[in-house]
Amino acid sequence: MKVLVTGANGQLGYDVIKALQKQKIECFGATRNDFDITDSKATENFIRKYMPDVVIHCAAYTAVDKAEDEQDLCYKVNTSATEGIAEICKKINAKMLYISTDYVFDGAKEGFYEVEDKPNPINIYGKTKLLGEEAVQKTLDRYFIVRISWVFGEHGNNFVKTMLRLGAERKVLNVVADQYGSPTYTADLAPLLVEMIKTEKYGIYHATNEGVCNWAEFAEKIFEVAKMDVKVNRITTSEYPTKAKRPLNSRLSKDKIQKNFYILPEWIDALKRYIK
Repeated sequence: MKVLVTGANGQLGYDVIKALQKQKIECFGATRNDFDITDSKATENFIRKYMPDVVIHCAAYTAVDKAEDEQDLCYKVNTSATEGIAEICKKINAKMLYISTDYVFDGAKEGFYEVEDKPNPINIYGKTKLLGEEAVQKTLDRYFIVRISWVFGEHGNNFVKTMLRLGAERKVLNVVADQYGSPTYTADLAPLLVEMIKTEKYGIYHATNEGVCNWAEFAEKIFEVAKMDVKVNRITTSEYPTKAKRPLNSRLSKDKIQKNFYILPEWIDALKRYIK
């Protein structure tokens, strides 16, 4: 099996390559230096030359607030490029795994979102990722769509690194306490994605670490594990206005992933390993 990973220098792509190499699966981690995914001709030429059996599409435009101002670019990267890659996969008969997001939901539901719940994104980033999902479903039969949330890894920027940096500078931080979700450690997620592509168990999945928290609880646990004396003031979303609206509830049900594969460890356990 030959696997092409896009966005290989991003948080998740970086760990997916490590997971593939660990299992001695032939792979190539593509970055912008290899081809620009918004250039359909360059993308097709590269993929046809490499001829993978599977494409794991991690590359994305993920600057959620900036996306509100850069809507065209966000659409090009998250929707058009995804559609283009799906079409190439169809031509060369390759499987595709597309990384999506909790932001395809509006967060208004009580309880956990099931994979078949109707998406209703409330920001541009979520809308473009949903359109990417739809393009993959429309184009391919052999696809995995994996929705993830609150991602942190050793490579790239994330909430944990931001908290550690701010915590070193300040003794008190205001953190939103009315948005709920599940942190996801890329080093836990990547091996699961590798297991998925070896199968024919296609469809949409939710994959995050186990357990739920709000951002303030996440921050408090980060400081506790890192042994930093920082006070977290719990504030509401309305007290911390951002350009893009955020879903208040990002709880994703893992029933389907549990039935077909396995679920990831508790997020607190993942955080401890990450900080260590």
